[in-house]
Parts: sequence; C-alpha cells; structure tokens
Amino acid sequence: MTQRSALNRSLLALAGLVLLGGGLLVLFAGLDLYRRHHLTPPTGWPLITPDDVLLGSADRARWSSQGWWWWPAVLAALVLAATLALGWLLAQLSRRRPGALSVGGKPPQEGVELRARALSDAIASEAGALPGVEHAAVRITGRPAHPRARVKLTLTAAAAPGAALGALCEGPLNTARRSTGRPELPTEVRLQIAHHKPHRAE
Repeated sequence: MTQRSALNRSLLALAGLVLLGGGLLVLFAGLDLYRRHHLTPPTGWPLITPDDVLLGSADRARWSSQGWWWWPAVLAALVLAATLALGWLLAQLSRRRPGALSVGGKPPQEGVELRARALSDAIASEAGALPGVEHAAVRITGRPAHPRARVKLTLTAAAAPGAALGALCEGPLNTARRSTGRPELPTEVRLQIAHHKPHRAE
C-alpha cells in the first residue's frame, strides 16, 4: 500500500466514523430511543429527546457574546473545511493512473483496449529477464491518451548501468510501443544496485 493510499483510507475511515456517530446521535434523539428503551445517556449528552437542539438559546447567546469576530470565524472555518473536502474529492476523481490504454493510437469504432496493469506487468516481466537485472518494477501513470511509464530496475553488483538501460530501451520499452501502436512512450527509469554482503577472504 502506498503512502497516498494509506492516507486516503485513513481520512475516509475517520470521516466515516464521524458521520456515523453524528447520524446515530440524531437517529436516537429523533426516534426517542432513549425513553422507549429506558436507556440513560451520559451526563451532558446532546440530543436526547426529539425536542432537543444542538445549540440552545443560552449557548447561542454565550457564543455571540464572544465578540463580532466569532461567527465570521466559524463561517470561514466551515468554508475552508468544505473547500478542502471538495479539493480532496476532486483529487480522488482525477485518475493519475490510466485504467486502460487504447491499442493502435486513436481507437476505432471497434477498438481494443489494454489494461494498464497488464502492460506494466508485461514490461516488468520482460525487463526482469534482462542480463544484469535482479528485479524490475513498472508503473503506468498519466492519462489514457498520454501514458507514461516509470521503471525501477534493481541491478546486480556486476551489471553495467549503461548496458542495462540500453537493453531496456531496445527490448521491453520498444515492445510496449509496438504492441500499443504508439510512436513514443515517455519513460522515467531509476537504477539501483542490489545490496550484497561483502565477501570474506581467509
């Protein structure tokens, strides 16, 4: 799980718990479940009966006496929270990773689509079999009309980075371009050397 996915799931879980708690609070008060089932809520518990309100007259008067800046500050905070929530929602809707790529450039009426995950797995499998490559990881990003590839190669200690990069371009990436019918596939390649234990000489 990536850091972004973990953050998104944590925010969704937190928002879900807050909304669930607020909904149950309003539901219990609206249906008068405390009285019907002889339940005793904690002291100071809000919204106990259907006639209760979240902010009574005394509370509104007390908060209003804080000064002229109080309610504008509350409204500004609510607007800011709503704006951040909307921006976060739009960021989730904008897909940074294409779900499918059209094969052959612009798709005809009966075009064929290739899943981005399948293409990344194919490139990684072919790149992992190159000489001097110990492990390969590929991710397809960008929009479906303009995909990009991010390749991470873990090389063996005896591998030549230049030779591995040339083999990657002439092999897996060239195959990916030909298979999708694209004249080019912008690619970002990161090379690293596999960790190895030092040899002991006796």
